[in-house]
Amino acid sequence: MVWKRWAAIFVGVAAMGTLIWSPLLEAQAGMKAQRAVKPPVNCSRVVFEGDVRAGESFEKVFAPGLRFYLEPLQSGWIVRVLAANEPRGPHDYAELATPPYRSVSPLLIGTDWSFRAQDAVAWNPRRFRYAANGEIFRRLAGFYEKVMGNDPASSAKAAVLASEQPEGVLRILDARIVPGLADQAQMAATVASHLAETPHTVDQSAKPSPLGRVEELRFRVELDLPTGVRAVQGADVEIFLCSAPTSETSGASERLNRK
Repeated sequence: MVWKRWAAIFVGVAAMGTLIWSPLLEAQAGMKAQRAVKPPVNCSRVVFEGDVRAGESFEKVFAPGLRFYLEPLQSGWIVRVLAANEPRGPHDYAELATPPYRSVSPLLIGTDWSFRAQDAVAWNPRRFRYAANGEIFRRLAGFYEKVMGNDPASSAKAAVLASEQPEGVLRILDARIVPGLADQAQMAATVASHLAETPHTVDQSAKPSPLGRVEELRFRVELDLPTGVRAVQGADVEIFLCSAPTSETSGASERLNRK
């Protein structure tokens, strides 16, 4: 099955401390090596904080036509970036720019894929990407079915395009959890390494279960803005040095001052 294939890929790649499309790593590295080095330029990011309880959502428009949405699931939450003024379709800007698809993902904050509640909050921070605009979103959506059908050419093109998109980070500032009693899954062990550094409290009154439950989250979101896009009025904006875009479709590039 496709999801098993990507899950196996994720385990090996995440152990190296990143989420990259593993089968295309060497090809992408070769392409990036051929690109001319660009001088640093000023880029900007929107920063905001929020909190949710289980079953609640969080939503914020951060740039014209773009909104961040923390959608509640039975297992926890999923991070989405959506068009602010368009009907919602089957995919979103963050999903398509953060492969692998239908697999373990930094967008999922909860007990999916055999993550226990303590694993969910120990994967911190969560780094992802999102399509810079509607045109790129539609291009990525056009690759989706062929990628899921294991078409190498489409997978290569989608991976390169996704890697050029602006980055987002969700940092868990505090959490309230019911810990799971099951042994830690292998996939969780590769990324859930910051439980001691993530402030959290344990609900001692809740009924125990194998995976547990994330009951509350307080978080900080940082969203690099696409080139030429301004934040909505009143937003908290930070300026940082980045590499100049390498193409007309690329958003803010690799940040030089990761926290």
